[in-house]
Parts: sequence; C-alpha cells; structure tokens
Amino acid sequence: MSLKSNMVVMAVCYSYIAALIFLSGKIDDVLTSRKVSRKFLHAMIGNLPLIMPFFTDNLFPFLVASPFVIVTFLASPLCPLNPIKERLRALSDLTEEGHHTGLILYAISYSLLALLFGIKPYVVASGIFPMAYGDSAAAIIGESRGKHRFKVFEDKSLEGSLAMFLGSLISLIIGMYYFSSIYGFSFYSQIFPVLSVSLITTVAEAISPRGLDNIAIPLLGALTFISLGGGA
Repeated sequence: MSLKSNMVVMAVCYSYIAALIFLSGKIDDVLTSRKVSRKFLHAMIGNLPLIMPFFTDNLFPFLVASPFVIVTFLASPLCPLNPIKERLRALSDLTEEGHHTGLILYAISYSLLALLFGIKPYVVASGIFPMAYGDSAAAIIGESRGKHRFKVFEDKSLEGSLAMFLGSLISLIIGMYYFSSIYGFSFYSQIFPVLSVSLITTVAEAISPRGLDNIAIPLLGALTFISLGGGA
C-alpha cells in the first residue's frame, strides 16, 4: 500500500474521532446523561482497531492515536490554558465529568499499543476492547443496577464487574471473529486467550485506583493475550 493510501486511512480515522467527540458532547441533550456521553466516546473510539488492518506500518496507527494524548490534556482541567479549553469544550466537558486524567491515560495506552502492534490490530483490540466496551458497561450497569457493593481502592459492585466481564468477552469474541477472517488464524484457538483477557481485565477494573484502569486494562489485556498465544 502506498503512502497516499495510508494517509487516506489516517484521514478516515481522524474524521471518525472528530465526529465522535462532537456527538459525545451532544448526546446527553437528546438521550440521558453526561456519563452515557463519556462512555459512548470510550466505546466508539475503541472501534479504531477494526480499521487498522488497512494500514501497512505501525507508524500510521501510532500517528492516529498519539496526537490525542496532547489533545486530551489540553481539554482536561489540568490544562492551564483556558482559551484552548474553551475551543475544545465538547471534549473538555466530558473529561471534567470523569476522571481528570482518564482520557489522557486512555490515549497513552492506545498510542503505546498502536506503536508496538499496529500491524497486529487483534493485539491492540485485546487491550482496547475491554476498556472500550467492558469498562463502559461496568460503569453504566454498576451505577444503575449495582446493589452488591465492595471496595478495594474504589467503590465497585458485583453487577458492574459482571457487566465488565460480559462486555469484554462479547466484544472480543466479535472482534476476533472479524480479525480471523482477515489474518487467517483460527477463531476457535482464540477462545481461551479471550476468556483469560476478559477475566484479568475484570479484576484489574475492580481493583485499580481512580483513573488508572484506563492504562492498566489495555496493557494487561494485551499482555495476557500475547502470553497465551492469542492471534496465533
């Protein structure tokens, strides 16, 4: 694939992310809450590994993800430059309602996985899908349905942890079916790695201190997947 083709795929990715940020800032006006807006953004950005097979080098997925480390910092309450925060209000509103460093850490973990495994997007997905879909399900179900509470560093619920496990498992099963059709590995050989990733990331989400799950879940998910021969 030519440089031009890679640039076209990058442009598609940037356009997709920009549209998500805009929609996330508006979705609470027509649906329910700011929390749903944040988790919508987390989940939908998690779909980017599905586009990565169209790149030919790790550099290009990294160039998609890495600028958002800076963007999410500039949009966060940690940024001292108020005029810039004002321009990034749609994203800034989302970060202020969540952990101040949450989206920053999410962008860092995404960038690192893209740099190391951009041409093996199924590895990136093994870390990102639990964060995107599992963590989003855990937050929404845990807040609305969580009755059996426990606490390590943060207040959690068994219902939220179950949602985390199922959200991770279902998204990974669908994702690995998609990637197996492209890369030719056996879908059935991915079941044990996927189950293990879902379990490990569920534990990580339950015990991580505030905001650190945004980096712990993706990295532990990918490490577990690789260690158990995922993608082979």
